Amino acid sequence: MRRREFLSLLGSAAVAWPLAARAQQPALPVVGFINGGSADASAPRATAFRKGLNETGYVEGRNVTVEYHWLEGHYDRLPAVMTDLARRRVAVIATPGSGPAAVAAKAATTKIPIVFGVAEDPVQLGLVTSLARPSGNATGINFFSEEVTTKRLRLLHDVLPKAVRIAVLLNPANVASAQSTLREVQEAAPSVGLQIQILNATTIGEIDAAFATFAREHFDALFVGPDGFFSSRAVQFATMTARDRIPAAYSTRDIVEVGGLMSYGTDIADSFRQVGVYTGRILKGAKPAELPVLQATKFEFVINLQTARVLGIEVPPAVLSIADDLIE
Repeated sequence: MRRREFLSLLGSAAVAWPLAARAQQPALPVVGFINGGSADASAPRATAFRKGLNETGYVEGRNVTVEYHWLEGHYDRLPAVMTDLARRRVAVIATPGSGPAAVAAKAATTKIPIVFGVAEDPVQLGLVTSLARPSGNATGINFFSEEVTTKRLRLLHDVLPKAVRIAVLLNPANVASAQSTLREVQEAAPSVGLQIQILNATTIGEIDAAFATFAREHFDALFVGPDGFFSSRAVQFATMTARDRIPAAYSTRDIVEVGGLMSYGTDIADSFRQVGVYTGRILKGAKPAELPVLQATKFEFVINLQTARVLGIEVPPAVLSIADDLIE
């Protein structure tokens, strides 16, 4: 063989070897991440999920692929998304902060591990048989948004003792959450002398329509039910409540940080981190049935004092003393 031909052959082999080596590398495990909000508005929560993954040794793009599905309130997309993830047999389905997504995942597969983050009772949702022993392909975090509805309503009354007529905004597409919130507020309202009227919204346009109804009916305050889509519309809520001078109470602090009046609930970002931790543990070989459902233990009451001043609300000293965070 001539020297030039030999060198040419050697050079071709040098190029082919790393290509062949790369081709032989196993594909990264895929985590299907589904949430009812939007990518932009929920970016801090996605970051918290990745932080949880990192705590277990998984780094997105290096040794795991995370495939994000942001529903933006279109819960009707869930069956198709879950069917596709089940067909492709992804490594884990993660549904932080979304009861509807968790239920849809459970309906789609009994084999693929599911890590959920839900406000409702996961046993009643049919996700697990018990909190201590899930005994199936699902486990996760219960962050009790629904269980604190009564206290959130009472705190709104404490901040606005003269308020009587309260509009309660729900997302009927988030069936379990809407039904639970409705039941809780209907039971709690009479005990504190409040009259409630239910408003529904499933889209951006319907949120606008709900605010038009609020302005027309002259309610004293707005109580926004817990929902991933509502949380992703923080700026819309803050803008419209400021425009119409509406005092409003929320389940998470996100909207309060951009101008809402008050919130009471669990640390949702931390629940996303915990879903990330459980996802990483399952990727390492843990079985969902062996991981007990975690329960949120930290609740926070947040008041935006600047918004209170703009609305002409003098928050009672006794209420200020129990707030966990006061935003100036």
